[in-house]
Amino acid sequence: MFGSNKSRMVDADAALPGRPETMPIPDRHHVNGNPLANFPTGIATAVVGMGCFWGAERIFWELDGVFSTAVGYAGGTTPNPTYEETCSGRTGHTEVVLVAYDPSKVSYETILATFWEDHNPTQGMRQGNDRGTQYRSAIYTLDDAQAAVAEQSRVRFQAQLTQAGYGEITTEIRPAVDAPFFYAEGYHQQYLSKNPGGYCGIGGTGVTCPVGLDG
Repeated sequence: MFGSNKSRMVDADAALPGRPETMPIPDRHHVNGNPLANFPTGIATAVVGMGCFWGAERIFWELDGVFSTAVGYAGGTTPNPTYEETCSGRTGHTEVVLVAYDPSKVSYETILATFWEDHNPTQGMRQGNDRGTQYRSAIYTLDDAQAAVAEQSRVRFQAQLTQAGYGEITTEIRPAVDAPFFYAEGYHQQYLSKNPGGYCGIGGTGVTCPVGLDG
């Protein structure tokens, strides 16, 4: 229907136009009842993409110290895309999870260790059998401190992957200001809580990511 190679990034001038209207956001998280936006003071956020966002979101809402999660689209050109548009390969977005967490209970390093360990970041425009630009691995950093941690964690995890026989990490790391987060449709939010038998294509490499910047 949309044509072209969905494993190649669309040029900005060929991307779908999108729309100014934002996606309606559910009032509460289906699992823990916390808000999906407008988080209280003291709650930090992270944005990561690691394949199909249904399974990725569940990994993070089960992590101790995480206040809330939401799924959406980031890293592309089209404003406020739909799921169908993102899957067409003509928005440039990848499926991502917004993780809202309490830094006094869980660190950004631990968020990233969970990210690295629970998918294969060496596969380019796919995760397993899920193929297309919307499944690429990504970290969108909110500030310079997150950027430094993300880059350092990539270097350290690459060393572990290389030792285990894996190739080069293809994860896209760039500032979130250049890759804004757009909420996905309400039915995608906490999908595997609403549909416990639903599809989950998330799978890691079995390689452990060292946590922390020192040592």
